[in-house]
Amino acid sequence: MENQTSISEFFLRGIPGSPEQQQLFFGIFLCMYLVTLMGNVLIILAISSDPHLHTPKYFFLANLSYVDMGLTSSTVTKMLVNIQTQLHTISYVGCLTQMYFFLMFGDLDSFFLAVMAYDRYVAICRPLHYCTVMSLRVCSLLLALCWILTHIVALTHTLLMARLSFCVVGEIAHFFCDIIPVLKLSCSDTRINELMVFALGGTVLMVPFICIVISYIHIVSAVLRVRTPGGGSKAFSTCSSHLCVVCVFYGTLFSAYLCPPSIASEDKDIAAAAVYTLVTPMLNPFIYSLRNKDMKVALKRLLSHRRITAS
Repeated sequence: MENQTSISEFFLRGIPGSPEQQQLFFGIFLCMYLVTLMGNVLIILAISSDPHLHTPKYFFLANLSYVDMGLTSSTVTKMLVNIQTQLHTISYVGCLTQMYFFLMFGDLDSFFLAVMAYDRYVAICRPLHYCTVMSLRVCSLLLALCWILTHIVALTHTLLMARLSFCVVGEIAHFFCDIIPVLKLSCSDTRINELMVFALGGTVLMVPFICIVISYIHIVSAVLRVRTPGGGSKAFSTCSSHLCVVCVFYGTLFSAYLCPPSIASEDKDIAAAAVYTLVTPMLNPFIYSLRNKDMKVALKRLLSHRRITAS
């Protein structure tokens, strides 16, 4: 223990590639980041400005857009700065801060998708009780519960990481401070951290996913019982956007964290992380706006109003 020294920074390996490729990556990721911000801001503005969209479904969608911006900003901004400045360092405090916000926003994404699946279940399977079950009070409680639980999980991982010792300045094999790559650099006993990663990480990942699967089992059963011509397809079309987002989000998460070690690689983990921290938040506004008539109308109204105001 006497030979251990506290370090003040880490090195982030970043995206693999030559200097020329790094500049190309910078341009691509910057454009994707700006599109992500613009798309999600438009979703939030369209929902807040249109009274027809002041429903639980769009209330959670607006919060999901906010979380997507937070998830992308917590990881991609530091990566863009590192690529441009060629300084791949991050302070110890900055690393823990980034880890906290990444975990919180990532877990919130998972929880909100589960809550939105429950909202669709109530709308399709219990339409007569929808206004009662998904009241403003219930929606606010669900929202508060998601924020509290994810805050506790993220804070637990961050505080457990803060108690560890790091003997030398090491290179994190990632473009941001993810838990597993940082744990590999510690010279302390990390068994408690690994146990909490398995327990809390598995719970946060699997419980919302199981809730989503159960909700859609009930939805499919209800749709199959609909005898009105075209009624079943119309009911299920209201879930298509959410289902697309769920498939993209959990598909990349499972490929990144649940693959056997024999086929896992650092480059594959980086690619999967880039998808769910940048690509998925960028695609969400397009999926929800292109496959939703109400969102299309609200966005057209918002953009036309902005043009008139600008003129």
